[in-house]
Amino acid sequence: MTANIFQVISPVDGSIYLERQYASGRQVAQALESAKTAQQAWQKISIAERAEICSRAIDIFQQQKARHAGELARQMGRPVRYGAGEVSGVVERASYMIDIAPDALADIHIKDNLAGERYIKRLPVGVVLTIAPWNYPYLTAINSVVPALMTGNAVILKHSSQTPLCSERLAESFREAGLPEGVFQALHITHEDTATAIRSGKINHVAFTGSVPAGARIEESIAGQFIGSGLELGGKDPAYVRTDANLPNAIESLVDGAFFNSGQSCCGIERIYVHRSVYKDFIEAFVDMTRQYILGNPLEQDTTLGPLVNIKAAEFVRGQIAEAVAQGAKALIDPSLFAMDQPGSNYLAPQVLVDVDHSMRVMTEESFGPVIGIMAVDSDDEAIDLMNDSEFGLTASVWTGDMAAATAIGARVQTGTFFANRCDYLDPALAWTGIKNSGRGCTLSKVGYEALTRPKSFHLRVLDK
Repeated sequence: MTANIFQVISPVDGSIYLERQYASGRQVAQALESAKTAQQAWQKISIAERAEICSRAIDIFQQQKARHAGELARQMGRPVRYGAGEVSGVVERASYMIDIAPDALADIHIKDNLAGERYIKRLPVGVVLTIAPWNYPYLTAINSVVPALMTGNAVILKHSSQTPLCSERLAESFREAGLPEGVFQALHITHEDTATAIRSGKINHVAFTGSVPAGARIEESIAGQFIGSGLELGGKDPAYVRTDANLPNAIESLVDGAFFNSGQSCCGIERIYVHRSVYKDFIEAFVDMTRQYILGNPLEQDTTLGPLVNIKAAEFVRGQIAEAVAQGAKALIDPSLFAMDQPGSNYLAPQVLVDVDHSMRVMTEESFGPVIGIMAVDSDDEAIDLMNDSEFGLTASVWTGDMAAATAIGARVQTGTFFANRCDYLDPALAWTGIKNSGRGCTLSKVGYEALTRPKSFHLRVLDK
């Protein structure tokens, strides 16, 4: 295999699913130049025309749900029964961002009695580089791709080398929808060439989703370029179940929030704090529901829990679990109930840990796998202190029938999004953002358009003749 060829190793069976060639330095330079040229023409097209093309592209993309689901399973391991859900999420987010674009991008007029006009226009920043991960490859990409295009920017999409088909499928959809050449391009490029592109002077904004170390490297590349960035870097998202919670709803939602996508979600539930008065009932029902998962081949319709993306990821989670147990934690799920969970395999049984505390990595370090630690607490104050005891701050949730208490807790929890009685969901009408090591910047909602535009002020004074 030559140096510029990369392989996608399928988590399904370890086979080579496909091979792709990295773009050469010359091809990257050509793509950047093409994007810059195409953007100049694209920004002159009306918002209504952009909306028509983007909506058509999303319709075309949606028509291939079954194909996308199968390809996702082979590339990153999510069961095919859930693959169409990501496509539906793309449609929901894209459609919302398209619908609000005219209002979000409207001129801001200053009303006064001065002779003349004063207003602020929102102009596209230029060329946006979107760097998307493998775990939700379409959803994470669309958060910035569609708003950037609607704003009049050109977009270059660099996808994870684990899910290269995803960028290609999006490019196909936009091409078929009639998007002018060069406005949206999918590039398979190395980390080194990505850094070079960012430093080229031809990228005006970087939208990145990935790990904290990778985000730090992006910031290093951006340094001195005076360009914008949005960085979503992960989480260790907590949930707090109060004594007045609707337990059946909380348990069903939190089991799903912990184990959907095999726990490979930046906003998945990774730690739970339960009021001691309902702790025993919560644990019993949580464990019973967890045991109902079917760990297996993600290409089979009965499978509800697929493999982790690779063996390294699975071994990392196994290490967290083993270390916690050695420190006194108790594992409540017998892995032998899940036949495909074998040493050295990336098929990993879901695990529920109790008798845990924050001295254990599994309660403080992002797991990104099917494991959850659950602690009993005696008060709201104790739960809030534990929820805030983290380097991350992406989402957090409280489960309660008291909305006044939920609001008060939400005001104190350090997080970008706060939920009451739901979790692990991105509402396109709300700003998607994080604090601390969960990153910076914002996508989705009307606020999400701000980073993709630059303001230009017009002060038009009328003089008396």
